[in-house]
Amino acid sequence: MSPLDTRVPAVLLRTDRNPFHHGTLGAVRSLGRAGVEVHLVADCSASPVRSSRFLRATHTPPRPGAGLDEFADVLRRVADRVGRPAVLIALDDASAVATARLRAELTGRFLLPSAPPALAEQVADKAELAALCGRLGLAHPATSVPDSAAEAEAAARELGLPVVAKWSRPWLLPAGTGLRSTVVVRSAGEAAALYRRSERAGSRLLLQAFLPPGLDRDWFFHGYVDRAGVVRCGGPGRKLGAWPPGAGLTTVGRWTPNPQVQALAERVTGGLGYRGVFDLDFRREGRTDTYHLLDFNPRPGAQFRLFTDTAGVDVVRALHLDLTGRRVPDGAPVPGRTFVVENYAPLTALRPRPHPCPPPGLGARELAWYARDDRAPGLALWSLWPRHALGRLLAPRPSAPARHERAPEHRVPDHRADNRAENRVENEKASTA
Repeated sequence: MSPLDTRVPAVLLRTDRNPFHHGTLGAVRSLGRAGVEVHLVADCSASPVRSSRFLRATHTPPRPGAGLDEFADVLRRVADRVGRPAVLIALDDASAVATARLRAELTGRFLLPSAPPALAEQVADKAELAALCGRLGLAHPATSVPDSAAEAEAAARELGLPVVAKWSRPWLLPAGTGLRSTVVVRSAGEAAALYRRSERAGSRLLLQAFLPPGLDRDWFFHGYVDRAGVVRCGGPGRKLGAWPPGAGLTTVGRWTPNPQVQALAERVTGGLGYRGVFDLDFRREGRTDTYHLLDFNPRPGAQFRLFTDTAGVDVVRALHLDLTGRRVPDGAPVPGRTFVVENYAPLTALRPRPHPCPPPGLGARELAWYARDDRAPGLALWSLWPRHALGRLLAPRPSAPARHERAPEHRVPDHRADNRAENRVENEKASTA
């Protein structure tokens, strides 16, 4: 018998068009295996995810860059098709921000964690996160948010080259511009050139001190904060491989006990009054052994299935259990368990499984795409991925941008200016919760 309430469906929401988002498949499988009816609101026409036997139905998502009205219209239509209240799980930042803002309007159709409506937007915004870390006394790389190209040049020199350049709201980046959410900048001139593309990017540019990657320096924490404010399930993990190397997504991760990272995760979520699933990224500074918070994602991380405990609970299942009024079982951690994304780390995926015996029914290693009980997505991956990779390799580079570019007309509204006072009040309340 499933520990989850299988009468309550789950609706997974993602506007990001990446067809190889393995976290989506992880959520489909996790809930589907537990007997939950899973609906996916995403463009998966060219994705291996669509072939999963655990997926009940797919629905057309909001357009990239959609505003809140479009999100609300799409979700109302999906709710009508599902026919009964469902747990709603956002799988990308744009969806997490929109659903948090729309929580009051969606109540009755969907079940969502209770949190200040502006909080997801604040923690996902890289510039706002830097300010929040300062307020909470959390270590964070030295950060500058320049107001001109000249200030960007000066900040890059002051921080010390190379520096890390980030767009504060990466979910607003339009496709086809060649702009990446995070890059390492090696000259002051590069920093100024990036600043000049701010209007096109749709959000502020920030520059951060570069913390060198290295062995045992890149860590992450996935967890779920329940209605009582307690961090449940999940845990700390060590990034053993990344793409691009040193700054990209986790290709190989291992569940590794780390009391410092655990304490930091509980401190930041408690200090903000956060509720729901979260994914944090840390980098340990080599000289001082201080862990700096780099990112706060208000949603499941792509490798969340790494943290499946001895009770079979991961952060997505914990969310469903908690929102449907069921107890989240107290499973034990499984240190040493690994997660491998085989299209980025094929050699690791082909190596023999580790020798230590895991608890019954729980593998010591999980692959992102292949699963014995759901083989079709893993097979589809190897027919779709080579074409995708070759297309990316042969695609022409975007032409150099004009010095002053106009932003697209369909830009998502930036709520920061309209709601700055509201955000301050809400987070002051949250910090004392």
